[in-house]
Amino acid sequence: MRSVPLDDYRLLDRSGLRVSPLSLGTMTFGDDWGWGAAPDEARRIFDGYVDRGGNHRLNMVRSLETSLRQLGTDHVELFYLHGWDHTTPHEEVMRGLDDLVRSGEISYVGIANTPAWRIAAMQVLADLRGWSPLVALQSEYSLVQRTAEHELIPMASGMGLGVLPWSALGGGLLTGRYGRADLADRTGQDTAAGTRKGVIEGVGNLTERNIAIAEVVTEVAAEAGVSAAQVALAWTLRNPAVVSPVLGARTVHQLEDNLGALDVALTEEQVGRLDAVSDPGRIFPAAFMDLPMARGLVFGDVRVADRRV
Repeated sequence: MRSVPLDDYRLLDRSGLRVSPLSLGTMTFGDDWGWGAAPDEARRIFDGYVDRGGNHRLNMVRSLETSLRQLGTDHVELFYLHGWDHTTPHEEVMRGLDDLVRSGEISYVGIANTPAWRIAAMQVLADLRGWSPLVALQSEYSLVQRTAEHELIPMASGMGLGVLPWSALGGGLLTGRYGRADLADRTGQDTAAGTRKGVIEGVGNLTERNIAIAEVVTEVAAEAGVSAAQVALAWTLRNPAVVSPVLGARTVHQLEDNLGALDVALTEEQVGRLDAVSDPGRIFPAAFMDLPMARGLVFGDVRVADRRV
């Protein structure tokens, strides 16, 4: 397998932070849950990636201090709020993050797993107060989970957040490893501990629809002479809002294969098939406002081009 260098950097939206076109996630590091990479293999994966170039206020401060200590450094470039905690006010979150930036311990801030309207509210608040804005959004996004296209990705594009998808391979479902036989052989797993298949099932990805999507991915991979994982990642990279999908490799071989997605060029016909089988449908209000009747109520008989943000 040809080694793919990570020497083509991208700017993370409104920030000056340069990032690789593929990011390395570490949720697969460690085998405590029964399915991750053993420590030695995790170290080799991390070293292999690096060689390529590649919520409340007090809690945020403590979390950062712990991370800095564990990493053996006094500064991180990008600090993520991993998810909304359902309790802390927007003002406290954004002011706390801004204080961490001003302290010099972090350069930029990002957010993950949070409703679009909350992120928008926090971003507007930061802009109005002159606080450090959010520059990155981590969201689940793949051929089997495209609902982020409804609100999260348009919000990110319009408000200056680069998108870094996690689970771009559907937790492994899009690698060609799972098929229709797995639909009948359920594990009943509902926690992260257990098997990788159990995790896919537990998050709701092991469905008839998603297996059908995975089958088309495998067909396209065979046509292109590449792996199914490379096709799935290449499709994700086509979205202009996507800056750097987060990889979840468990072996060095998987890492090498994932990096090969940067060399994959899908045809328009192949992209069309992938888009069609994975179509997430439209939701309100976009589904309503795009109807000819609704546009007629707004503009009458006049044809007006959409504004592209």
